[in-house]
Amino acid sequence: VCGNELVEVRGTLPLKNIDIPQIMDLDIRYQDADLIVINKPAGLVVHPAAGNLDGTLLNGLLNWDPNLACLPRCGIVHRLDKDTSGLLVIARSIAAYTGLVTQLQDHSIHREYAAVVAGTPVTGGTVDLPIGRHPTQRTKMAVVKNTNTGKTAITHFQVQERFVGYSLLKVRLNTGRTHQIRVHMSHINLPIVGDSVYSQQRPRSSPGLNQDLTAYIRSFPRQALHSKSLRLKHPLTEAILAWELPLPEDMEHLVSKLRSQSALCADVGKNS
Repeated sequence: VCGNELVEVRGTLPLKNIDIPQIMDLDIRYQDADLIVINKPAGLVVHPAAGNLDGTLLNGLLNWDPNLACLPRCGIVHRLDKDTSGLLVIARSIAAYTGLVTQLQDHSIHREYAAVVAGTPVTGGTVDLPIGRHPTQRTKMAVVKNTNTGKTAITHFQVQERFVGYSLLKVRLNTGRTHQIRVHMSHINLPIVGDSVYSQQRPRSSPGLNQDLTAYIRSFPRQALHSKSLRLKHPLTEAILAWELPLPEDMEHLVSKLRSQSALCADVGKNS
């Protein structure tokens, strides 16, 4: 347009999908009148979106408590990626929802993850790099230099155990950006095992690993990332609540295989 033209726009809003309750087994770790904390399995989408209009955690929550339909996002205040497992808190009242959102915004909710990554860092560290939409692949996130398009993202990590070519990390979030841990770990060349989106090499091969273990790692069906610890202040009672989970069976099996191979390599080194 050149200016001063009269532009008429006739827009129509698409019909909103109505979220329906669906029967689902929920692994509930805590519940009261205001909160529910669940252990989300890998493979479960948290919230309906394009490609996953039902069969999500939200649908299961509506079946478990129909009153959640009265809350924004049915009480869901934060998410885990589809293939990330572990602890997730959901509000059951508007007061709890408001309180939890406030805690997320001021970073007072403590969230800790376990991740198996390719690489063996000497020590832990902090990644303080903004994350935004990938400039060319719009379904992905990326570390971005433009502060206008990126949002502050801070990830702390510590080495829990080293193996041959791989490590088990403890990861803590200051912020909660989409795919934050996966993007940051990939950016510092420590991609998460099984992450087909952000691992350039899925996964890299390492000298010392036998062929069976290499094949097992390469076929690991999801990102080896687990929300294992959650601590927050109850938004109504102000009591400090905390939960912790062990590694899920698939990640425990992966770590066990890596640990056994590392021990074998160490014995060979001693005897050579």
